[in-house]
Amino acid sequence: MLTSLTIALDVMGGDKGPLVTIPAAVLAIKKSAQLHLILCGDETIIQEILIKHNVLEHSQLSIVPTTEVVAMDEKPSSALRSKKHSSMRKALDLVEQGKAQACVSAGNTGALFAMAHYVLKTLPSVERPALISSLPTHSEHQHVFMLDLGANVFCDSNILYQFGVMGSVMAEQVDGISAPRVALLNMGVEDIKGSDHIKLAATKLNDNPSVNYVGFIEGNDIFNNKADVIVCDGFVGNVALKTCEGVARLVYQKLKQVLSEHVFARLIGKILAPSLKKLFKPLNPDQYNGASLIGLRGIVIKSHGNASVSAFHTSILEAVREVERQVPEKIKMTLEQGLKERLE
Repeated sequence: MLTSLTIALDVMGGDKGPLVTIPAAVLAIKKSAQLHLILCGDETIIQEILIKHNVLEHSQLSIVPTTEVVAMDEKPSSALRSKKHSSMRKALDLVEQGKAQACVSAGNTGALFAMAHYVLKTLPSVERPALISSLPTHSEHQHVFMLDLGANVFCDSNILYQFGVMGSVMAEQVDGISAPRVALLNMGVEDIKGSDHIKLAATKLNDNPSVNYVGFIEGNDIFNNKADVIVCDGFVGNVALKTCEGVARLVYQKLKQVLSEHVFARLIGKILAPSLKKLFKPLNPDQYNGASLIGLRGIVIKSHGNASVSAFHTSILEAVREVERQVPEKIKMTLEQGLKERLE
């Protein structure tokens, strides 16, 4: 375990920017004496908020002033070309220069992907980075990693294979799962189902002894704890994720509506309140905030743009875990070993 750790934060990114990111940073350093955070952004705004939290001169915080901000609706290509002095770019530059071990941003996803790919480059044997995050399952203390969640719209068999290997390493190193079960998201569980590139990816994963490939999985089994890692392309993954989030909100709103329709229902609601709180706690998106952009030569964590203080703090903790477990290096080693075995 590392004795000290430095993480660069894009404090200007996200819907609420420094109003969320800086309080989350303050919370993080209060919980860890070994953590040092570099706050990249508008120096005046950062100092004003730090003064309010009485941590302006805190030894675990430092400021790197920047003059530009990547807008949430800005085109990735435009941000890559013209926002070299933005808080997002500076946080990534610090990782590339070895001055920080990870970067956390709640900013524009496309811009972060483009900048991270350009600045940090991919690991050897990795064609494209992927967004990976964990989701809850029916098992109380078990979750599932899913990738790609939107970074790559289409993926061929080789890229899906790489995603499977990278996801397996994440589950093993971050969650400590021995031989994590890896599945491909498909339109059926039978071997004959799906496109040719899905079938070929299945063959490649099955041939790698370092990967515990368990076959195809359907969308209705994403949360049934049948796999520890679920692999798909970014189009499918993003649609699946947003659909699940929408269904969860629908169920929650419908339940609130039913329990507030009349006096008796409100009474039942008060009686059930502790149980309902326990039921919905595992579904709280704050604790799953922080998708990792894996496959790069550095650690980059993408927080939701509308993240709360608690949610952005979760993203910082995710960065800490990945640095401590040296996830990029483990991915590199596993991919190289798999390639060697396939060539022999």
